[in-house]
Amino acid sequence: MDEFGGLLIVDKDSGSTSHDVVASCRKLLHTKKIGHAGTLDPMATGVLVLGVGRATKLLGLLTLTGKSYTATIRLGRATSTDDAEGEVLSTVSARHLADPEIAAQVEKLTGDIAQVPATVSAIKVDGQRAYARHRAGEDVRLAARPVTVSRFEVLARRDVPESEFVDLDVAVECSSGTYVRALARDLGAALEVGGHLTVLRRTVVGPFTLDHARTLEEVATACDRDEPPLSLNIDAAVRTAFAHRDIDAAQADDLRNGRWLEPIGRTGVYAAIDPDGRAIALLQEKGKRASSVMVVRPANL
Repeated sequence: MDEFGGLLIVDKDSGSTSHDVVASCRKLLHTKKIGHAGTLDPMATGVLVLGVGRATKLLGLLTLTGKSYTATIRLGRATSTDDAEGEVLSTVSARHLADPEIAAQVEKLTGDIAQVPATVSAIKVDGQRAYARHRAGEDVRLAARPVTVSRFEVLARRDVPESEFVDLDVAVECSSGTYVRALARDLGAALEVGGHLTVLRRTVVGPFTLDHARTLEEVATACDRDEPPLSLNIDAAVRTAFAHRDIDAAQADDLRNGRWLEPIGRTGVYAAIDPDGRAIALLQEKGKRASSVMVVRPANL
């Protein structure tokens, strides 16, 4: 494996935590230097971004604000966790709901909205995760937060056989911090039948998609065959995740030795790429300097 590492985009399976995935990858890649950017609920599947080796330093700099999901919402039952793993709070027939009625409430949950996060979210309350307080039996109450749901679309409706439930297959595109399970809860509440999430699959995180992803089984197979296990080496990762600036060899030497460059009038964090196409540093401009926020290839490496 490249000494500089890179990103491993995992297609997480259901039932495992994000920490479980990191632990498995540490064993497969024989390194402890692996971290993840964001988490996925154990029930959820799909895109989980891992940093390996020196690329772990990229994780806090990645812009992963846009996320996309496919999900299934079950109308007719509310649960304590807003998903299928929680305690049943109420069960009401949803068969009477007409498609236009559902569509009208979906529209109200689209756009810039105030959302109360799921009780079992990872948000900290007085220093403790909300889900930990909930599991300890506390009555957790979280404040509403502004989020953006740019797409909330019903793809299909299925009346569940031998039950009073209605399942909605939906597509959601949203800002970071949006809880799809809270959308399921709020849609069910607005329709006065209750709702919860039964399936959740994350398809996009920032610039990373399922096309970049591989399952843990595929990672294990690559390792067994001595093939590159990473989805993107550090240079490809930087080019995918950041705008970039081409620099010459002298400028690369300056950055590698901790010096700064002249600014070019660019906002945000961007990459400096040398004539060989290698990522040298991530820069941010302040005043008359374009200074490194991370040196990818310092002179001592």
